[in-house]
Amino acid sequence: MDTYADWLRARSDDELRALLSARPELVAPVPADLTALAARAATPAAISRALDRLDRFSLAVLEALLVQSSTSKPTSAPPTGAPARKSTLRRSALPAALSALPAALNATPQETEAALERLRRFGLAWGNGTATPAPGVRQALPHPAGLGPPVQEVFAGYPLERLTTLVTDLEGEEPRGFADAARLLQRLATILADPEPLIADAGPEARAALEQLAWGPPVGRVSDARRPVRVKTAETPIERLLARGLLAAEDDRTVTLPREVALHLRGGRLFRDVSPQAPPLTGHSAARRPEDLAVRTAAGEAFTAVRQTEELLERWGIEPPAVLRSGGLAVRDLRAAATLLDVEQWRAALLAEVAYAAGLLTRSGDLDGEWLPTPAYDLWLLRDIPGRWTELARGWLRTDRAAGLAGERDDRDRLINALSEGMVRGGAPALRRLTLEVLAEAAGEAPAAEAISTRMTWLQPRRSGPLRDRLVGWTLREAAALGLTGFGQVVPYARDLLDGGDPEPRLEKYLPTPVDQVLIQADLTAVAPGPLVSDLARELALCADVESTGGATVYRFTPESIRRALDAGRTGADLLDFLTRHSATPLPQPLTYLIEDVARRHGHVRVGSLSSYVRTDSPATLDEILADRRSGTLRLFRLAPTVLASAVPRQELLDALRTMGLAPVAEAPGGGVIVTRPDAHRAEPLPSTEIVRLRPDASADTAMISAAVRALRAGDEATRHGAEQARLRAETPSGEPPRSPSMATIELLRDAAERGARMWIGYLDQQGQASSRIVEPVRVEGGFLTGYDATRAAVQRFALHRITGVAEVDPAGPTPNE
Repeated sequence: MDTYADWLRARSDDELRALLSARPELVAPVPADLTALAARAATPAAISRALDRLDRFSLAVLEALLVQSSTSKPTSAPPTGAPARKSTLRRSALPAALSALPAALNATPQETEAALERLRRFGLAWGNGTATPAPGVRQALPHPAGLGPPVQEVFAGYPLERLTTLVTDLEGEEPRGFADAARLLQRLATILADPEPLIADAGPEARAALEQLAWGPPVGRVSDARRPVRVKTAETPIERLLARGLLAAEDDRTVTLPREVALHLRGGRLFRDVSPQAPPLTGHSAARRPEDLAVRTAAGEAFTAVRQTEELLERWGIEPPAVLRSGGLAVRDLRAAATLLDVEQWRAALLAEVAYAAGLLTRSGDLDGEWLPTPAYDLWLLRDIPGRWTELARGWLRTDRAAGLAGERDDRDRLINALSEGMVRGGAPALRRLTLEVLAEAAGEAPAAEAISTRMTWLQPRRSGPLRDRLVGWTLREAAALGLTGFGQVVPYARDLLDGGDPEPRLEKYLPTPVDQVLIQADLTAVAPGPLVSDLARELALCADVESTGGATVYRFTPESIRRALDAGRTGADLLDFLTRHSATPLPQPLTYLIEDVARRHGHVRVGSLSSYVRTDSPATLDEILADRRSGTLRLFRLAPTVLASAVPRQELLDALRTMGLAPVAEAPGGGVIVTRPDAHRAEPLPSTEIVRLRPDASADTAMISAAVRALRAGDEATRHGAEQARLRAETPSGEPPRSPSMATIELLRDAAERGARMWIGYLDQQGQASSRIVEPVRVEGGFLTGYDATRAAVQRFALHRITGVAEVDPAGPTPNE
């Protein structure tokens, strides 16, 4: 195998599926053939993503491959016409090379072999019997193991005159005979193979400067790095190092430490401390709690998160906060939400972000919009508590928004508002899931955040940093607030969620059973001894105010709350009947009197639009209004004994009359009562491309991976034998394309996707041209069929409404199946 593409071509289908599963971005979209796949896998972006997924030991093995292969490069060019020799390291030599690492490494040949196989699975090393870094890896890791280039490479840019001067100073005499650059570089490499005498001669300050570069990065910044210096005239520590070849000037401001010098300073070690085993999570754990207690605690938090989300969206459905011009939620609105829910601001921001991620909240319009619940919120309310929580938890897991950033400052010192674009962090979903998976490995323990960050630094060393550590801390805090963890332990139903299963059955066992009865007391309060069924909770929130929450929720009935229910279209009789049915005790007389009194006065005064007017059957009532000094700002004048007109808007007039102790209602032009609904405000979610866009860290569907492998193999066949011959092998049946009813078409395609059958479909393109396709369906969802198109040798998406019909292709020959 001469090329990386040939090696990929020789891999089995299972090995190709493993490669594409490990690097799903390579099939978005599916390459035309394996040569195109090899080219895409070698691009800088693809290599960087693959390296980001390597653990510390695998990355160390890859860096060792780069160091060893570059060290084993031939020093002389091959003869003209001879093939270029590959820089490879035999797999049998790798454990021996790694055996020189410190005792802390403890790398056995088996562990090294396992790491190498992982590199091969990721397509970062290739070759049979040899280990060769994949194309693009060396460019992505210019300083493997923190080492600079070898002497002959780092000094290759020096002019011949300067090389001669350098070798003369180090050997004490000028080279004899004809000396070309290659011979001078070889002599310089021989001198620097043992640099200790030169380092000692340069002095302790120069040694200290080298020590700073020894473990990487091997480059430093100085001024006038290419200035001519000699051993005898060098004054500063840097000049003494440059004059002795212990540092090489790459340009006017950059110096590089040669690899041989760095290895000498390291004592021959490639790495300071690299372990083939992940750091343990134990030893930093909090006190272990019984699993049942942890699950019950988490379930309680899950229930609270659902209840608070509903309470927040109900309020925003009535009084929606405005969208900032820069996008997001104003600080005062976030503070008001936290006050409403009686929680800290970070938790209020989390609930808003999770509701947004779950599609329950959106912004209305582009300019001067408001944050409003979506129609999906009404459907969400119809589900039970476990179902509602599952939607919230899945939204939190997949969102690329980091709620913990709310209130922080960006790199331009601008405030990051909740629900703004500044909350987006592309790696948040993958890091969130990895954090929970690491936490789940603790097996009943509750490891500290530091231990989890240390483990994740080993798992993904290239993604470490201050922000990553903060995201880990936010993930642990948010998981506890949403009920995925209890006392720092991942609970069983959360494990089901992470594994792609259904968490609802397990969660339901630990949630309190909703009750449909409340205890109504004579002091105009109602006590809910547990979570209420949805209908009771909504109606009770309409006619009473929440006074306190906790183990039980206390509601208080007031004239204002009763009037709120009457304004929403309820009558006094409706309220009495509703409370009687759901009260565990007889209805107290004070509450009955309150409801009847408010209902009797409710609607006695009516307000319409003139700008506005006041109408009542009692002229005395209007006399009282006109005599009240508080009505002076309403600019009232009498049109008739029972009618007052006003120049202020109707809603303003309604509010003013209510402050005067009256109970007016809004009247329509036809004389009917206008019923106000507190849940009338809704907004359609904005269109999003996130559903169809494959994230770099997203895991690809197994069926899609298999279809992609088939397409790659078919593409190779088409390349070798010609596209026309490939089409002939997948020749469509003769005759007219099949036709079938729409619903039957969908059912047949879904059945074929489950069985892996091949289907003959008729398809209309955007110009209305009919064509026949042989397709192996993968999935049918979202109005599209996704499958492997044998007639095009590629994975395609077909709009279901453009499919005229389907028929199954029999292995013995296609026969239409009407």
